[in-house]
Amino acid sequence: MHRYVSRLLGSLARAAAVVAVAAAAVGCAGTGNYPAAPAKASSPDYNYIVGPGDTLNIIVWRNPDLSLAVPVRPDGQVSMPLIDGLVAQGKTSAQIARDVEKELAKYVRDPVVTVIVTQFVGPYSEQIRVVGEATKPQFLPYKQKMTVLDVMIAVGGLTDFADGNSATLVRGSEDNKRYKVRLHDLVKRGDIGANVEVLPGDILIIPQGWF
Repeated sequence: MHRYVSRLLGSLARAAAVVAVAAAAVGCAGTGNYPAAPAKASSPDYNYIVGPGDTLNIIVWRNPDLSLAVPVRPDGQVSMPLIDGLVAQGKTSAQIARDVEKELAKYVRDPVVTVIVTQFVGPYSEQIRVVGEATKPQFLPYKQKMTVLDVMIAVGGLTDFADGNSATLVRGSEDNKRYKVRLHDLVKRGDIGANVEVLPGDILIIPQGWF
């Protein structure tokens, strides 16, 4: 009996040691030695890039019959009267307007076209993705001057299990360079100094805290 108890205590001690090592590893992986994300990141010359799921309001001057709102199909194309299968994905609204003018010129004399994006989704490469311990993990369309605080409001904040100050921002536009962000300080403590701008294609990873 005594030997059985000794073996049991020894097994429990080894298990505790394994758990402690795993906890330390998770903690190191979560925080990392990443630099703090820069407060300013957006570019003043940013232009929105259209993607599947967007809705475009195409206005043809003096041709109301050709003016309409159309969705961008999953294949990235749009269709309208006289035009079938115009590629819209990956272009700005101005570029799409010029393409529509070029196609309509086959049927209409000197067409003048304006394209306005009215519902925003954007291509995958431009979306902000939030994974991990957010209340509502999801992807978001990027907007100029968008910040981490805007992102956290959209996803409903942190869960009770989140280790917000160990969150990581992966920046696709910089070859997936990683930055640390202090989401707990920002969301729970109201530390606006922890707020930073995001860029198209950023991924925000929020780990679970170790309890």
